[in-house]
Amino acid sequence: MRRAAALIDPGILLAAFVLDRATKYWAQTWLYERENVAVLPFFHFTYVQNTGAAWGVMRGNNYLLIGISIVLLGALFWMRRSWKNPDVWIRYGSLSVGAGALGNLYDRIFYGYVVDFLDFLVWPVFNVADSCITVGACALAWGLHKADRLKEKEAAASLKS
Repeated sequence: MRRAAALIDPGILLAAFVLDRATKYWAQTWLYERENVAVLPFFHFTYVQNTGAAWGVMRGNNYLLIGISIVLLGALFWMRRSWKNPDVWIRYGSLSVGAGALGNLYDRIFYGYVVDFLDFLVWPVFNVADSCITVGACALAWGLHKADRLKEKEAAASLKS
């Protein structure tokens, strides 16, 4: 499984990154001129140049956000290397977080802002990378929780024997 993961995991990371880049390119070229397009009563495509983090926090601190992103990506990479046989939640959760972080880091480095365009009207405008980070973080948290529970069960079983 380790050898297959060495081939599959970078492919998944690349696919998510390319999907993020392609959708942001579409937003920059087509949506930019229109700014806002109603798709459904509760969902619009809205072009936003976000110079901050989630919800616009730390707006205008691009270099700091680049640094934080690089440190967090490095920590994620280090953690992935240290996990022995991670379960599916940890494996794909960390890949998803990494892909999303790379997508937004790319924007920060090359544009000085992150392109956001998915607008549910009651939530801040976001993008595919943000979705990858959110879903991946939830999957990663669940996987780590399960791993901790398994260790607790194994420790309890070893005490009984």
